[in-house]
Amino acid sequence: MISGPSAGATLILERGTYRVGKESGNELRLEDSAVSRTHLLVEVLSEGVRATDNGSRNGSFCDGLRFQSLELRPGSVVRIGRSELLLEPLDGGASPLMPLPQTRWQSLLGRSLAMRQLFALLERIAATRSDVLLQGETGTGKELCAESLHRASPRATGPFVVCELAGKPSARIEVELFGQVEGAFDGSAPGHTGACERAQGGTLFLDEICELPLDFQPRLLRFLERRQFKKAGEDEYREVDVRVVASSQRELVREVAEGRFRQDLYHRLAGVEVRLPPLRERREDVSLLIDDALTQRGQPPSLVSEQTRALLVAYDWPGNVRELRRVVERVVDLGASEALSRLPGAVESSPARTGSTAEPLATAADEPFKEARERILNAFERDYVAALLERHGHNVSAAARGAGIDRAYLHRLIKRHRLGESGQP
Repeated sequence: MISGPSAGATLILERGTYRVGKESGNELRLEDSAVSRTHLLVEVLSEGVRATDNGSRNGSFCDGLRFQSLELRPGSVVRIGRSELLLEPLDGGASPLMPLPQTRWQSLLGRSLAMRQLFALLERIAATRSDVLLQGETGTGKELCAESLHRASPRATGPFVVCELAGKPSARIEVELFGQVEGAFDGSAPGHTGACERAQGGTLFLDEICELPLDFQPRLLRFLERRQFKKAGEDEYREVDVRVVASSQRELVREVAEGRFRQDLYHRLAGVEVRLPPLRERREDVSLLIDDALTQRGQPPSLVSEQTRALLVAYDWPGNVRELRRVVERVVDLGASEALSRLPGAVESSPARTGSTAEPLATAADEPFKEARERILNAFERDYVAALLERHGHNVSAAARGAGIDRAYLHRLIKRHRLGESGQP
């Protein structure tokens, strides 16, 4: 148990079935009033571990999605009531970092285990003098993470300076990073104070270090090792006291293997390496991020309905948090139906399925709640499964793993909605 009233409780699983709930006869008894008497059944099979909701009142959730039966993987987190259960092997090596309890750390937001463990790691790193390499897909919030590290560090009173490296030649990077003396080279060049000098006493953020030209990488390596730089047109080196945080949306190990990045520079940068999880790996954070984006626009959370939220949770978010915030802006400005129709690859953007989901969202208010809810969720369920099968080449096992649901349950959904091999009726 990693959170909730019974946090710290453990249950060692061997072959058999274990009951989890608030009743005293359960193998794992939780002091959680939001949990049913026997809420969850955990079955240890020869091929793995299966969790089954035992008809609970409040449901069981994994990765933000409610499930009836689910095959768990090492590292899976199941939420029931106010409690979270983490499945991990006894001989699985180092224990995961204990997550922080809060859903916000500086400017970062998330209730998922991945984010709360990230908060714990960042809090530990912030107190050190180590340089940091942040790796993550575009839109995952690497600059926000770097700024949060700065604000939580002893350097918080110093400057936070961003130096963008993408798409710039070595000569331009040299000037922006190290600066230039007035009249350098041709006698008419203006003077320029570089990012290294401006960051004195604070933090220097090197954005997209993977874009740094090979011919400039030795100069950056020398700066990192000695904290000395020389302005363009200057003969003497200057010393500076800065902490360096670098980011990359590409895996630098692969860049090194393919000859685009120096191995010694990578090892110098990666003394402390942090991976920011993509939004599709922390779907339970989507609703929280929607509310935060609405609050920043001065709008109430009720502006985005539960049906729309369900669709947004199911979307894969290739642009991650940045894309989500833009979608929320469009919801505020244009309305939910128009904003959702513009999502590339979203379930209702497919021409073959636009009628099934968009119409229920538009007409739900004209029906009794129970009928509207059932119709909308059925339409969402069908469109989600059809898109899921298409995304995984109609391989049911791969689709079930991708959705985090049990293979047998996915088969039942396919049968219920009469989806054939092509994902269509």
